[in-house]
Amino acid sequence: MEPTRELIRQAPKVLLHDHLDGGLRPATIIELAEPIGHVLPADDAESLGRWFRDAADSGSLERYLETFSHTVAVMQTAEGLRRVARECAEDLADDGVVYAEVRYAPEQHVERGLSLDEAVAAAQPGFADGVAAAAARGRGLVVRQLLTAMRHQARSMEIAELAVAWRDRGVAGFDIAGAEAGYPPTRHLDAFEYLQRENAHFTIHAGEGFGLPSIWQALQWCGADRLGHGVRIIDDVTTHDDGRVELGRLAAYVRDTRIPLEMCPTSNLQTGAAASLAEHPIGALTRLRFRVTVNTDNRLMSGTSMTHEMTRLVETFGFGWADLRWFTINAMKSAFLPFDERLALIDEVIKPGYAVLAAGPDS
Repeated sequence: MEPTRELIRQAPKVLLHDHLDGGLRPATIIELAEPIGHVLPADDAESLGRWFRDAADSGSLERYLETFSHTVAVMQTAEGLRRVARECAEDLADDGVVYAEVRYAPEQHVERGLSLDEAVAAAQPGFADGVAAAAARGRGLVVRQLLTAMRHQARSMEIAELAVAWRDRGVAGFDIAGAEAGYPPTRHLDAFEYLQRENAHFTIHAGEGFGLPSIWQALQWCGADRLGHGVRIIDDVTTHDDGRVELGRLAAYVRDTRIPLEMCPTSNLQTGAAASLAEHPIGALTRLRFRVTVNTDNRLMSGTSMTHEMTRLVETFGFGWADLRWFTINAMKSAFLPFDERLALIDEVIKPGYAVLAAGPDS
C-alpha cells in the first residue's frame, strides 16, 4: 500500500528534535496567559495559531526565535510547565510517536522564581502524566528530556551539570540552541568537556543558521553525538556535470562515522535554511545514505507534526514505506537511550508496525 497521510499517522515514529516551548496548544497559551496578564497577539486559539505560523514564515532564524517570547512567558510556573509537558506527550502519542526526546532550556523558565532544578522537576511529572494518559488510550510512548543551554548566554556549565544530575530521572542529554552566527559552540567548550568526562550524551544545533564551520566545531572541537539540523553539510557535497557526487572531508566524515542529522524540513524552510522542500538537502542526503532523521522542531510555529513532515516528504520525493521505516530506525538507533531499550523498540514496535502497513489490509 502507498503511504497516505492517514496510514502514516498510524505508523510508529521516533522524534529526536522537538522543542517543548515550540509545541504548545494555542488554547493552552491563552488560558495560561490570562492570569499572569501576558498580552498575546490574538485572543482566540485559531487566530493565535495562525499568528505563530505567519510570524515564523519570515525566512530568518532570528525572527523565528522571537515568537518564543509568548510561549516561554506562560511556562514560568511549576503548574504551567507540568501542563505543557503533559499535553506535549499526549499530542505526540496521538500522532503515532513511540519514542521522543523533547528539549527545552531550563534557564528560560526561572523568571517567576523557579530554580533550574525546580523547572526540570516540574516538567518530568508532566511528561509522565501524558505518557500515562496515552497508555490509557492504548498508545505506547517513551519520552525523555533534553536540557538545552542558550548559546548566547553563559549558563551552559550549570545546565550540563543539571543534565547529569537528572540523567537517571528522565533526562536523556544536553543541547545548545539559539542563533548560531556570532555564537560558536566552542564558547561552551568547558560544558562539553565536562559531559564527555561524565559519559553523558549531547547534541548541538549546528548547520542551520550558519555553515560548515559550525558543524566542524560541533563535531571536532566539542564532540557532539548528533547534529541539530545539520542541513548545511550539503555545502561540502559537490555534484559534477556528469552526475558524479564528491564528498568533501567533513561530509565524508559525517557520513562515514554515521553522525545523526536531526533534520526538520518545514522549520528549515521557515528559517531560510532551505529555499523549498524540493530543494531541501534531505533528498540528496537520503540518496547518499547519510544518517538522516525526520523531526518537527517546533510544532506550533511550523503548524506541523511527524505525520505532516513524513507526508510532505512522500509527496515531494516519492518516498515509500521502506524510506519512512529507514528514517525511523535511523532515529531509534541514534536515540540517547540504552542499547537494549533501543533494540526492543526497533524489533518489537517499529519493524512490526511498518510491516503491517506496507503489507496492506489483506495480508
